[in-house]
Amino acid sequence: MKPPREQFEHITRTVDVALPEGELMRQLEREAPLRVKLGVDPTAPDVTLGWAVVFDLLRRFQEMGHIAVLILGDFTARVGDPSEKSSTRKRLSPDEVDAYVDACLPTMVSLLMKERLEIRRNSEWLAPMGMADVLELTAKVTVARLMDREDFSSRWRANESISLIELMYPILQGTDSVAVKADVEIGGNDQLLNLLMGRDLQERAGQRPQSVATVPLLVGTDGTKKMSQSLGNYISVRADMNEMFGKTMSIPDELMPDWFRLAAGANADEIAEIVDSLESGTAHPGELKRDLARRVVDKYHGRGSGGEAEAAFDLLFREKQVPVDVPNVALPTDDPVWLPKALADADLVVSNGEARRLIKQGAVKIDGRRVDDESISRSELVGSTIQVGKRRFVRFIDS
Repeated sequence: MKPPREQFEHITRTVDVALPEGELMRQLEREAPLRVKLGVDPTAPDVTLGWAVVFDLLRRFQEMGHIAVLILGDFTARVGDPSEKSSTRKRLSPDEVDAYVDACLPTMVSLLMKERLEIRRNSEWLAPMGMADVLELTAKVTVARLMDREDFSSRWRANESISLIELMYPILQGTDSVAVKADVEIGGNDQLLNLLMGRDLQERAGQRPQSVATVPLLVGTDGTKKMSQSLGNYISVRADMNEMFGKTMSIPDELMPDWFRLAAGANADEIAEIVDSLESGTAHPGELKRDLARRVVDKYHGRGSGGEAEAAFDLLFREKQVPVDVPNVALPTDDPVWLPKALADADLVVSNGEARRLIKQGAVKIDGRRVDDESISRSELVGSTIQVGKRRFVRFIDS
């Protein structure tokens, strides 16, 4: 393993809080592999660049010889994480959660190293609990401790409802740390109090309490709120390179330093240069954003792909042409064709519902003409180029 100081500097490049102060460095100095826990609740079908920030941190631990323990919160996802929520979150069914696990897990694994990776589901230890187990667990935590959370306390002050199941969530997440004997737990900075609960429960279980480390939340393409699939302000790590480049180019200028750091992996010296050049006006924001978009695309599609995506972007937006490499997709045999399903099957949208919404918004075009109807004759679609939004294209061909 590399020297502790070198490990620390590599691992904590994006970390904003590490508690208790100095504990992570002391753990690294023990020169033994650490069990580093990341718990994720599968509540959406995709993995975003924002979600990938914490996966990057987990991978850096792996690169330094430590063990990544990925907890799939298939049980806690049914409860709903109240962090940063102003109202009770909709609960998911077991079938919904399993579908999200199936959709997301291959992408999550692709962001990590296959060696030194342990994947667990927290239903292993939470689902079998009986009432006696639950009472024993809740006896270890006071209501006052839970009300330290700003999201709970602000709702209480506003006379808004807080369900008992929401109060249970931090306790259940903390129980995960006991179950896997975590040395370190990581997460977004909205998870800090949940992570600290794990320390409390480990200590009461006779374990050495974990240290915790958090990363900032990546602000989405709207420039105001954290990246979220429910808000639609996200970029998928599975997006094709042209879409990824184009969406990155759409972010507000003021987000660039954080995006260079969190989404593109720039180091501290590079970020300082970027901030100086923006403040002094020595660099054009548009050129910096192109550099950012190239780096993001290179990260997820391989070296050189960012340049290819930039060329396609220029072809589309500077010369107002359709890209030359539009993929061909076999058209369904139905006549007429129900367009929402055809768009979903062609991976232009994530669901029929999204397709219907985009058609209503006028964001779907056939050979440059806006589509208003959901059902289109098959003869009209064969050989046509379909455009969804500004950057997604396919050409339908006869099956």
